[in-house]
Amino acid sequence: MTTVTAKTTSLMASNPVYPIIFAIGGCHLLNDSLQSVIPAMFPVLEKDLGLTFTQLGLIAFALNMVASVLQPVVGFFSDLKPRPFSLPFGMFLSFLGMAGLAFAPQYWMILISVIFIGLGSAIFHPEGSRVSFMAAGTKRGLSQSIYQVGGNSGQALAPLISAFILVPLGQKGAALFLLVAALGIFILMKISSWYKAQLEQERLLNRKRVLLSSMANLTKKQIGVALGLLLMIIFARSIYVTNITSFYIFHLIETYGLTIQKGQLIIFLFLAVGAVGTFFGGPWADKMGRKNVIVLSLLVPIPLSLLLPYVPLPAVIVLLILIGFFIMLSFSVTVVYAQELVPSKIGTMAGLTVGLAFGMGAIGAVVIGILMDHIGIYQTMIVISFLPLLGLVGLALPRDQKITTEPVISE
Repeated sequence: MTTVTAKTTSLMASNPVYPIIFAIGGCHLLNDSLQSVIPAMFPVLEKDLGLTFTQLGLIAFALNMVASVLQPVVGFFSDLKPRPFSLPFGMFLSFLGMAGLAFAPQYWMILISVIFIGLGSAIFHPEGSRVSFMAAGTKRGLSQSIYQVGGNSGQALAPLISAFILVPLGQKGAALFLLVAALGIFILMKISSWYKAQLEQERLLNRKRVLLSSMANLTKKQIGVALGLLLMIIFARSIYVTNITSFYIFHLIETYGLTIQKGQLIIFLFLAVGAVGTFFGGPWADKMGRKNVIVLSLLVPIPLSLLLPYVPLPAVIVLLILIGFFIMLSFSVTVVYAQELVPSKIGTMAGLTVGLAFGMGAIGAVVIGILMDHIGIYQTMIVISFLPLLGLVGLALPRDQKITTEPVISE
């Protein structure tokens, strides 16, 4: 593999700032654990309020669509003028949404509360990714993995939240997560102060930290095609993961006769192993190349997902563990890959890729809910099992080169 090198202008040390990397990753965990309360509440809402699968899908749509539409917008404007203290403000919006979710007596009020949580998430993710980039030094893949594994770990808590908090306590159990949001606001205030100091130092020295691209000599058309392929990969991955996290519990209950608690523990295994895969994806991409890890993440789950609807319960657990690890291996890598395709738009690319994941999950939730209402749960699981085949387009992605230094250049 060819090595790209660059002489680094000394603005700040190129060594990673690990306290900030882990702090923003921890806040990502807190932020996404708040979002996890929503799908975790689905079995409770379906039972207590008598909501249809389509209505549950619309709740997920409200959350994810708001986040997906606004994330690239937030990223675009933060590329023009970063706003460090937007991070705790976004968490404050999630705090308000969680308060509403815990006590909303009607369906429409739940939707409004979910929209507030979506707004908070839309603000947090692009700016959080920018902080991860600023603190990364030469460890782009590792830093992004730590950041994303925080989010995926938060998402992995959804089944445990459902099984051990919301099922026993009901809807009002969501009020416990106001403490999580308050902790997030406190930590993000500290991170924002560091973020502001970095921007001030760059301003005083009239320099700007930029990303050295690993994509050599690509035309605008090639970049556009590559982004299109990348978004298709994210489309397939996001809808498949949404199906497992939000709706597979009903398949486990109907087909295997599991209780909500036992079914949610199996889904927790999928998400927990997925978080492990997310962590390893970044460092592997630093060594093996971004495209190689993306392709590995796409090819392995295909036969496993096609088998999943037809196997007995013990095999289901094994397959979900393997699928979870490999399908999430590329989660952080696709973000970095997109940022290196368009290195001048760090926030925009983070918002586009992660935001698209939310958006596709939103659309997928509605489609899956409608399918389950009309053709049945089991038949829907069979249809969804073919989604990973779309990931084969990743074979056509441009090959990246290895980067050994992270430059900081004058404006």
